[in-house]
Amino acid sequence: MRPLIRHVVETLPAPDDAVLAQARRSDPSPGQHARFIDDVPALHLIEQRRPSRPLPWPGRLRVAAFNAERLKYRAPTRALLDRIGAHVTLLSEVDVGMARSGNVHTVHDLIGGSEEGYLYGVEFVELDLGGVSEMRIHAGERNACSFHGNAVVTGLAVEAPCLIPLEESGLWFPGRKGVQRRIGGRMALAARIADAPRPFWVVSTHLESKTDEADRLRQIQALLRALDGIAPHDACLIGGDFNTKALPREPSDRDRLLAEPDRYEPLFRELERAGFAWVDANVPRPSQRTGPARKPQPPFGKLDWLVLRGATAENPQVIPALDEAGRPISDHDMVAVDVLL
Repeated sequence: MRPLIRHVVETLPAPDDAVLAQARRSDPSPGQHARFIDDVPALHLIEQRRPSRPLPWPGRLRVAAFNAERLKYRAPTRALLDRIGAHVTLLSEVDVGMARSGNVHTVHDLIGGSEEGYLYGVEFVELDLGGVSEMRIHAGERNACSFHGNAVVTGLAVEAPCLIPLEESGLWFPGRKGVQRRIGGRMALAARIADAPRPFWVVSTHLESKTDEADRLRQIQALLRALDGIAPHDACLIGGDFNTKALPREPSDRDRLLAEPDRYEPLFRELERAGFAWVDANVPRPSQRTGPARKPQPPFGKLDWLVLRGATAENPQVIPALDEAGRPISDHDMVAVDVLL
């Protein structure tokens, strides 16, 4: 697996079309997948734009996490973030240069003319136009960059950014049902808030969706090992889509979501051993919703989490991911919390 990635650039280079064409023709084996990871420079870099006028430490830090489902709906996402007053936003499922989301840099669009900055890291280089329905809708189009990844958006200055690979098994290299072939693997994007009164890290992550609780545990263990190396005693918030699909979904079981999630998802035991807590940072209700593509359908799960160590969490929320007309903009709701150091 790739080591911790710290090399920062202003703009990620688009992958070589010849490399992607060769990957599509390749035997979909783990060995071939590892070779193509080496051949895509963007998988070894972090893109950063610094805030033009960094904000001072706010005292009470509002952090949001959102699986934005390609970040196709930038304007309503921006409106949600402005409404809740997010100082830091941890994003997953963020496209850059994908036909299905307009072949644009979606984070640039989200920030618009604001003075915010961002970090962006590539999780997957897409070899197709997306899933089955996306392949049908965008037939005949081409991706400009084919990037799909995680981001941290903030008006605060950040330092020591790093991308933490969590797995690169090649699970998605053959695709699923013959489409959505990908190079890359799940990862986390971490950085330290520069002007916090003491060292404080934020981490945006997205654990694998097409796997089980044992594999999610291994990914969290990889993340915690990396944090032991870069921030062993520092305050830290990890947020994102943990894909905790083993948790109960019935309304009668919601009290268990925060009281005993480790009974179903052992990754919570690892987080607790590392000093992370979740009870005060989360609401015991689902974070899935029926999205723009009219899926999934109930019962919904709590997949999205904020976990915190070395700081106090207050005012957790689940914010409906709806535009002004009440239409869904993702198949996940946004989660948010206030952090006090």
